[in-house]
Amino acid sequence: MLDITGTYTDQYQLTMGQVYFLKGHSHHTAIFDYFFRKAPFNGGYAIFAGLQNLLETLKDLRFNEKDLAFLKEIGLNAEYLNYLKDFRFSGKVYSVREGEVVFPGEPIIRIEASIIEAQIIETLLLNILNFQTLIATKASRMKEQAKGGKLIDFGLRRAQGPGGYYASRAAIIGGFEATSNTRAGRDFGIPVSGTMAHSFIQSYEDELTAFRDFSESHPDNTVLLVDTYDTLKSGIPNAIKVGKEMKTRGHKLKGIRLDSGDLAYLARKSREMLDNAGLDYVKIAASNQLDEHLIKSLLDQGAPIDIFGVGTSLVTGQPDAALDGVYKLAYFMDEPRIKLSETIAKITLPHKKQVYRMLDEKGDFTGSDVICLFDEENIDWMIHPYDPLKFKSVEGQEKEALLKPVMENGEILSPALDLSEIAKYSNERLKKLPQEYKRFFNPHIYKVGLSRKLKEERDRLIEEHKMK
Repeated sequence: MLDITGTYTDQYQLTMGQVYFLKGHSHHTAIFDYFFRKAPFNGGYAIFAGLQNLLETLKDLRFNEKDLAFLKEIGLNAEYLNYLKDFRFSGKVYSVREGEVVFPGEPIIRIEASIIEAQIIETLLLNILNFQTLIATKASRMKEQAKGGKLIDFGLRRAQGPGGYYASRAAIIGGFEATSNTRAGRDFGIPVSGTMAHSFIQSYEDELTAFRDFSESHPDNTVLLVDTYDTLKSGIPNAIKVGKEMKTRGHKLKGIRLDSGDLAYLARKSREMLDNAGLDYVKIAASNQLDEHLIKSLLDQGAPIDIFGVGTSLVTGQPDAALDGVYKLAYFMDEPRIKLSETIAKITLPHKKQVYRMLDEKGDFTGSDVICLFDEENIDWMIHPYDPLKFKSVEGQEKEALLKPVMENGEILSPALDLSEIAKYSNERLKKLPQEYKRFFNPHIYKVGLSRKLKEERDRLIEEHKMK
């Protein structure tokens, strides 16, 4: 895969870093927040993914000789290059847990590091987290609509280059169960799954022989692609013959796959033919440009589909294609920092912060997260970030701190979790989110508000900057 070194960043991160270095600011600590402004896919939530990859990358991030030679070539200062030669990320990272259900506007990661370190890693952080969070969220939406059906990632061939590698990982966090991506299966411990291509069947003189040879070679994992010539007149009858032959040998046909045509109709007819032949245990898989909308439509029509193979729409995050995650300075040189904008929603939140999730007596989410100063304990009210007339009491409610330390002095604080553990956690957290926030159309808006102290600090800084 791509060798990520210090030059895996935007050029302006390095030019800003040179100014910090030459002006003697390189040792000053900065605090940056990572958050996103809008839930993707017109949904009500996002699934946070990519944290473990980010931490592993930060731990080993270096500028190698090739990097330094190139940076010299494009005109960076020699003393600054000497500094970069020994560059290591030595900062702290606070984060919500990977797989967490997260919402617009709230800090998901807090970086505390020297200004140069924090600046240089910005592009890398956004590149990893924005993409994997987008794909995990897309996968989660499909999982919600699959109603217990199995989801398999088929997307590597349609992905934007190496993006398919990390898309397979993120899809598992979002609720998929397997991937066709063998490399991702090897590296991330993901179950791998695959059937056959039309070309395999076309390479034979007849479909039945192709099915027989495949079943003999893979007796415990035979899924037959039945639409190469005619699904109901050829594919299914031949699959039934092979399925019965396998039974006599002590094996079972695992499934058939539909890849074209009217999937709902073909699935119903296929199920009827298989059941009548005594092959009621054979699963029906469907592929061909599936997304959450089509999965919902198929199941609403009563299509007896057990397995969904999803490719393009998953790994490219259609139709959004990108998450609008941003990385903003909140504190530097012992002073809170704020970015103003005529677009009110783009005014940033200053200070070092914590995020609390409000829970009911069963531990489920109440629909309220509060952003506050990091050392606040008694939070009584939450106030809408941009409309002071909207507020609510949270006094006495159970609250859960979301931002926890995950890296200190550039070292990861906890052993890496298996991907299955992250996926399990994400599924458990999503169950705690009330159904109205998971609605497919027009989900209820999850409230993310400010504590009174944080709002007062933000308002104070706004007024100060207006006076300058």
